[in-house]
Amino acid sequence: MTELVRVAALSGYIETMKGLGLDPRPLLKEQGLSADLLVNPEQLIPARAAIRLLERSAAESGCITLGLRMAEGRALANLGASSLLIAHQPTLRHALTALQEFRARINSTLVLQLEDIGEDTVLHEDFTLRRPEPVRQSSDLALGVLMRLCTEVLGSDWSPRLVCFTHEAPPAAELGRFARMFGCPVQFDSEFNGIVLRKADLDRPNQRADGQLARHARQLLDAVMSPTDRTVTQDVDQLIRLLMPTGRASIQNCAASMGMTVRTLQRLLDADGTSFSTLLNEARMQLATQYLANPRMRITDIAGMLGYSSIGAFSRWHTQVFGKPARASRR
Repeated sequence: MTELVRVAALSGYIETMKGLGLDPRPLLKEQGLSADLLVNPEQLIPARAAIRLLERSAAESGCITLGLRMAEGRALANLGASSLLIAHQPTLRHALTALQEFRARINSTLVLQLEDIGEDTVLHEDFTLRRPEPVRQSSDLALGVLMRLCTEVLGSDWSPRLVCFTHEAPPAAELGRFARMFGCPVQFDSEFNGIVLRKADLDRPNQRADGQLARHARQLLDAVMSPTDRTVTQDVDQLIRLLMPTGRASIQNCAASMGMTVRTLQRLLDADGTSFSTLLNEARMQLATQYLANPRMRITDIAGMLGYSSIGAFSRWHTQVFGKPARASRR
């Protein structure tokens, strides 16, 4: 399964970094991302790049609560197209069920599980990465966003019984930020990451629920987000565009991201009547035309964004494909 996340997962990142007095662009570039890429919240990016970006940014800024600061500015709408359906569910239990249903389209690496313990329920949130990765900032952000969702459904006067983090406590000066976000006792060095609430809270009526709006949202989502609509060719094309700026748009990397061998991927593309090299070239042709039409983009930068290590290599490819150098096309 490809490990992808919506750009919306990084909502508030640039603002938070600027508030800390840091320029986020070098850190974004380090992970193969850019500020321009973050403009479209529905764009999918590699989940690992987003996770590493937050950890590197926290280290660079010295801000151990970076993820939680980002969560403070979040709203339910940041969940994207499914937010309307989630917001108008009759109870928190129904809202969490809807969130679980669409989780793969929001963040394919984050899993939500409910565990009943006596009169309480634990909302577990865990990252399921194929290779282990430090996720302290992403976990803080995820639990902060989950808290926002619960508050949206249950009301601003609601608070959980306890919030647990597997990481150690932050410096004393930062503890107040956790208290403001969760409004309840917080436990660090815990065995799990999660929110503990009263089981009865799951079935409290959502006073703002609108059944008609929920049905309307469901019809829209069923129409535009059917999982049967995507093909292997579409997945590979998307991965190529994601990996190209980092110079890693190879069939080996795409196959690894999709959890299959190169031979299997080649066979599936053959069945779709295409090949990896064809998809790579088509993506470069489309993006080259798009980028060259933007006078603010330097040809040097365009070459790098299309995966070329030098202008010369890019120019030779452009001349071979379009019959003239890139500079001539721009003129």
